[in-house]
Amino acid sequence: MAPFRVGMGYDVHRLVADRDLWLGGIKIDYPYGLLGHSDADVLIHALCDAILGAANCRDIGYHFPDKDPKYKGADSKLLLAEVVKIIAGKGYRVGNVDVTVCLELPKLNPHIPAMTECLAHIMNIEQDCVSIKATTTEKLGFTGRQEGISAYAVALLEKI
Repeated sequence: MAPFRVGMGYDVHRLVADRDLWLGGIKIDYPYGLLGHSDADVLIHALCDAILGAANCRDIGYHFPDKDPKYKGADSKLLLAEVVKIIAGKGYRVGNVDVTVCLELPKLNPHIPAMTECLAHIMNIEQDCVSIKATTTEKLGFTGRQEGISAYAVALLEKI
């Protein structure tokens, strides 16, 4: 087995009224939230896919299908914790992660330290090993029209 593995993840969810907005494991005060079977935390979902992909363990939909009622409204932090257990079973741990969230609003900069702390704790890594960035799409596409939020993630796994 390789001592290091790299994976990439992507996710997108539609913004809707009457839903809480969860990003990076924290609730953000905003009039719209993301639509999904779980809490629709697009950042964590992309991160889960990056980690699972690096370990060649399929994707988040395979492990936590949206047709399964037990994941209805699920806290994505619990899904990430389970993903960390899955890769540990294959002899890996998360080395570091890098995530980019694409959205016009809300501004994420004030929330990034709390997200970093939350995710580092779940993955049992140093906060310095969790990079979270936000960008707009210059008002282009579904993100620019504020119809949804997308996230890209890269994860490096280390052999235990």
